[in-house]
Amino acid sequence: MKHALTLAIAAAALTVGANAAQAGCAFSGKLPAGSFHEIPGFLTTQLHEPAAVTPPGAPGPNAAQNIVGTWLVTYKQGGKPFGQAFIQWHSDYTEWENINLPLEGGNICVGSWKAVDSTHVERLHYGWLYTSGVLSGYFTETETATVARNSYTAVDDTTVYDVNGNKLAEVPGTGRAVRIAP
Repeated sequence: MKHALTLAIAAAALTVGANAAQAGCAFSGKLPAGSFHEIPGFLTTQLHEPAAVTPPGAPGPNAAQNIVGTWLVTYKQGGKPFGQAFIQWHSDYTEWENINLPLEGGNICVGSWKAVDSTHVERLHYGWLYTSGVLSGYFTETETATVARNSYTAVDDTTVYDVNGNKLAEVPGTGRAVRIAP
């Protein structure tokens, strides 16, 4: 999931004493061989997307300026939704995300970003993963977002690791975000 949208976000952790994986900032539950959306009860709540709003004095086609702000992103894997997140992109090239997944697996993620050109940004995103409250791994997500004034779309790739740095999974996905007005 090269850098991609939201957000927009997946991760897994090795279950203590077993081969099952769980994730935060993208999904919760056992990591299936296929895709995240196959997890029963995975997506429990979807927010209605707010109408896109152009902030006063919003810049024109400049991804580095346009991305700064608060967004609601809907993530998909295999074309099916698996989570929504609030993301704040900061002018100091950092970002953080809070996704609507269970707290037990980890649902807060952080990262940094850079402008690629006038319409694209890339981010590298990280999150800790927990199993029953015990640190059990981490994930990295790369994302490339195509940014407009009050929306963006993204393609992402998430890689999940256990606590020893062993790769457990790699999952591609997409996202679509709308700006939340101040």
